[in-house]
Amino acid sequence: MRDRRSGILLHPTSLPGPHGAGDLGGAAHRFAGWLADAGQRLWQVLPLGPTGFGDSPYQALSSHAGNPLLVSLEVLRNEGWLDGGDLSGAPAGEPDRADLHAALEWKRERLARAARAFRAGADGERAAELEDFRAREAAWLDDWALFAALKAAHGGRPWTAWPAPLARREPAALEAARARFAHEVFAEVFAQFAFFRQWTALRARCRALGIELMGDLPIYVAHDSAEVWTRPELFRLDAAGEPAAVAGVPPDYFSATGQRWGNPLYDWEAVAREGWRFWIERVRGALALVDRIRLDHFRGFEAYWEIPAGAPTAERGRWVPGPGARLFEALLRALGPLPFVAENLGVITPEVEALRRRFGLPGMAILQFAFGDDPQAPTFQPHNYAPDLVAYTGTHDNDTVAGWWRGGAGDSVRTAEAVAREKAFALEYLGVDGRDVPGAMIRAVLASVADTAVFPLQDALGLGSEARMNTPATLGGNWRWRVREEALDAALAARLRRLAAVYGRAPAQAGLRSSNQK
Repeated sequence: MRDRRSGILLHPTSLPGPHGAGDLGGAAHRFAGWLADAGQRLWQVLPLGPTGFGDSPYQALSSHAGNPLLVSLEVLRNEGWLDGGDLSGAPAGEPDRADLHAALEWKRERLARAARAFRAGADGERAAELEDFRAREAAWLDDWALFAALKAAHGGRPWTAWPAPLARREPAALEAARARFAHEVFAEVFAQFAFFRQWTALRARCRALGIELMGDLPIYVAHDSAEVWTRPELFRLDAAGEPAAVAGVPPDYFSATGQRWGNPLYDWEAVAREGWRFWIERVRGALALVDRIRLDHFRGFEAYWEIPAGAPTAERGRWVPGPGARLFEALLRALGPLPFVAENLGVITPEVEALRRRFGLPGMAILQFAFGDDPQAPTFQPHNYAPDLVAYTGTHDNDTVAGWWRGGAGDSVRTAEAVAREKAFALEYLGVDGRDVPGAMIRAVLASVADTAVFPLQDALGLGSEARMNTPATLGGNWRWRVREEALDAALAARLRRLAAVYGRAPAQAGLRSSNQK
């Protein structure tokens, strides 16, 4: 019998908590317990890296570093590196909307205080633990800490706007910067030390509860990132260090003008010449944090959409062959079996599916895409699913199911008439009258033959567009939704646990551990 499981998509910033955004402290551990009570065996998160302008986890300032915003200050207080007064004055914000920028700025100052306290008062064992961490992660940590310190010193400007000797990483300039910003560099190292310790504790909690963690690895890295600053030769940049062309996708379900992401494109032959080490280390680092990886924009590994750097939208572009099987063969040789889920959405060709099947990677099916006029819609209908699949009601890029049901065409290639047909078919397919479409869609993916079914927490709560996580091709206002603590109640957990049991996705043992047990 195949192993069937279900889980919930919730990024840690969406957790409740007192400091403006969710973190890896008590609320995260309570949520893991609530998942277990709800019969769920998987927790999916978005990329965990430090975010820059726009707050997008998919435009992280580092592929390896953790987001300092996720560090729990309460844990640091309990460890003695902060006191109660340090935790006062946090940006209040709205209970269900994070102010990510304000929360991060406030938290960075507290992390710097904790770093000073650690440096002054850590005993030999704890100091040695940090130094061991620094040595173990030296391949990326020292560059990241200097990059972050320099970025702060230059008012947040991108590395291409720094003085030329620093932008070009001239050795004398780097040495002088490390000396000048030694305290700031140490604070960044300490923040990473705290992040990884806290994430390791949360992962251990999830394992004890039988919960698998699924992370998300973006195909591209941000132009303003430590990786592009340190390894510009692996990217297609011009003489000034700016992208010669940028990444995105052509017009689609989400946007009539496509999505111009703006990330620099890889020089794939340069990556290959160094034995694919850049990608091997990216994946190795991700697997140190999670059990499975959703491989974002899998389509781009077979062929990617190249947009001229000066083009304002993604409409004008071309498909260019990607690295294909060569990359995955190298990853397989270096790392063994690849616990990837291929995000095979968008313009999917037979060549893309052949690449996915060659390496035995499960794909994705989004139920919100199942009812429209698109020729690929039948592949998203549960009666056409295969077992080796992850089925979703929607993802972080979709509106919530309730919002989708109440909404119209939005900024997409669909017409109002197409939307009306889509909704009529959805009612017929799901066998409902429209009163609980989120519940019907959750039940549909759980009942399917897909080995794994995932739904955003917003859909379990029946929330509307006000709880949407991201609207693709827009900037500002995204990634901010937070769940209220009282929403994670026993009644909802019992309802989800019953559904998981009915469709053979609950843990093998009927008796589930209480969220109040540690």
